[in-house]
Amino acid sequence: MAKGIYVSATSPGSGKSLIALGLADTLHRHADRIGFFKPVVDGDDVDADPMVSLMSSRFGLEPARCRGGLTSAEVRSLLAEGKRDEIDARCVEIFAEMSSECDIIIVEGTDLAGHDAAVEFDLNARLANNLGCPVVAVVSAKGRSPEEAGDAVELARKELVAEKCTLLALMVNRADPEQLDAVAAAVKPGASGRPVYIFPELEEISRPTTGEVATTIGVRQIAGHADMERDVRAIQVAAMNVGNFLHVLTDGSLVIVPGDRADVMVACLASSFSPEFPVPSGLILTGGLSPDANIYPLLAQAPFPVFASPEDTYVTAKRVSEVRSEIWTGHRRKVASALGLWSRRVDENELMERLHLPRAERMTPLRFLHELIERARSKRRHIVLPEGTDVRILRAAEILHRRDVCDLTLLGSEAEVRELASSNGIDLAGVTIIDPANSELRQQFAEKYAELRAHKGVDLARALEVMLDVSYFGTMMVQLGVVDGMVSGAAHTTAHTIRPALEFVKTRDGVKIVSSVFLMLMEDRVLVYGDCAVNPDPTDEQLADIALASAETAAQFGVEPRVAMLSYSTGGSGSGEAVEEVRRATEMVRSRRPELAVEGPIQYDAAVDASIAASKMPGSSVAGQATVFIFPDLNTGNNTYKAVQQSSGAVAVGPVLQGLRKPVNDLSRGCTVEDIVNTVAITAIQAQEA
Repeated sequence: MAKGIYVSATSPGSGKSLIALGLADTLHRHADRIGFFKPVVDGDDVDADPMVSLMSSRFGLEPARCRGGLTSAEVRSLLAEGKRDEIDARCVEIFAEMSSECDIIIVEGTDLAGHDAAVEFDLNARLANNLGCPVVAVVSAKGRSPEEAGDAVELARKELVAEKCTLLALMVNRADPEQLDAVAAAVKPGASGRPVYIFPELEEISRPTTGEVATTIGVRQIAGHADMERDVRAIQVAAMNVGNFLHVLTDGSLVIVPGDRADVMVACLASSFSPEFPVPSGLILTGGLSPDANIYPLLAQAPFPVFASPEDTYVTAKRVSEVRSEIWTGHRRKVASALGLWSRRVDENELMERLHLPRAERMTPLRFLHELIERARSKRRHIVLPEGTDVRILRAAEILHRRDVCDLTLLGSEAEVRELASSNGIDLAGVTIIDPANSELRQQFAEKYAELRAHKGVDLARALEVMLDVSYFGTMMVQLGVVDGMVSGAAHTTAHTIRPALEFVKTRDGVKIVSSVFLMLMEDRVLVYGDCAVNPDPTDEQLADIALASAETAAQFGVEPRVAMLSYSTGGSGSGEAVEEVRRATEMVRSRRPELAVEGPIQYDAAVDASIAASKMPGSSVAGQATVFIFPDLNTGNNTYKAVQQSSGAVAVGPVLQGLRKPVNDLSRGCTVEDIVNTVAITAIQAQEA
């Protein structure tokens, strides 16, 4: 039977879902097949539980590995009838069914939010024992002094021992951020001497979004932008005149106002369109009052959602104040904040020592991407994003900061960047913004550029002008060590992005050409394709350079390089200049790196299929098991990676530029927020190795 871990609250409102999510993120990178089981779910449908849905979507768990057990109504009924054994039996049966599909299962217990928390605690302890799961106990420090938190930890230990539970770990959640050291001093390690991990209350998680408020209190949107992920940072009831109201309005406030107060509505709109004034997260018009017909066209342009409530202002405000936010809503910013907190507060290696898990054998796309983030975080680097006026870049920057992946600098007019972020509900706190036009670095950068490009006739006046270009300014930040790497291309061409790097960052010693690879994340492994983005028609020497650089990149990202130099012919079966070019390139690679496994010319099928390799190239250490594929030209490489991506469902990460002395990477202009996050993580890892 699979190993299980039972995450159990010791008091209501402990925030155990954060712990379950963090555990899943850690275990997903160390086990081939994780599962998630919630024995008791709220609501009438065990398959519609939001935490089950979040785990399924976040970690790609199919239904057999992500399940609910019984509804809370069923459990209450069985407890009332004295049928506790039936609850246990049904949960054990589901756990056993899941075990055949999983290596380790995270079990999330009940919230202790019912009428009898003692009964629920006993229920969780019984289930943990009957499922054979050690317990990760979550103690809430919310509203407790450090001494009280320490006492609660000791009480949890004693109660779990009394229930004969095996205690894997104790974690204290929702501690006052100002008292973390005091809580740590008050909480004593147990008999094992293992640390107790302590998590502060995190505002980013506890704040509700506009969507959560709308769903919970049942208001409907009547105008404005349908952005339901805006954080509600405060509640403002507009009962005063406009002048006084604007004085107290703050960024992210949810404004509650009677539906006939056109003056307040117009004031909120005017404030949102002015860089010097705050932007509300939303408007709720109360009392069932409809705005004047002339106001509707203005409200339609609001950068935030506008809702209508049939209830009066007092009732609406009271109901909004009672809305709780939960991680299981799945908002990516909340999830990013939770995982960032987990990574900062938990020693993952120490925790994994307690579990003794076998090493994972398969590398799935999701695991690879999760490992990228973890590796980037392990040695913190500083990345510049020159395109600070692209909203995708801003959303990615927010997620990267919340997940604590790296330090970030955005380029652009600070007023323009902050206005764009504010109008889209993006929090850039902790992210540096530099405007090249008025930065004190511009003069220094221009002088360096004029020095480096003097042979091209560049003088200081021209250099000062060039440094207004964010691509040149950002690349010079990398060149002079102000930052460690750059990611651009969301709003610029590949040529515009890499031209500055070619001018003055230059290639590494022994490398004559800048090239690129795509990391192709297949169902159970990672392959490397090069060059698919930069060099149209490489010579034999350039092909050799590309192959050597691609092998280095593969090793850098955990792929054992076995290099296939692709052609339309395998071995000596064909001839022609194109084949001979690949043959010469292969010999150059062998002469420069005799220890590297390389084969060429070789066809794609012989490179990947062991049975075909056995007949076409028996005895080869590469044929049938290649991991790095070097295409003879850009036409072949670009079309092949896209064909594989579209036909097999592979995830293509890249292009990853290689050969430069310092890391600069290019984005597709059609990139998503997730693409940007992944490319920044890759760039940070390259910077660690530079």
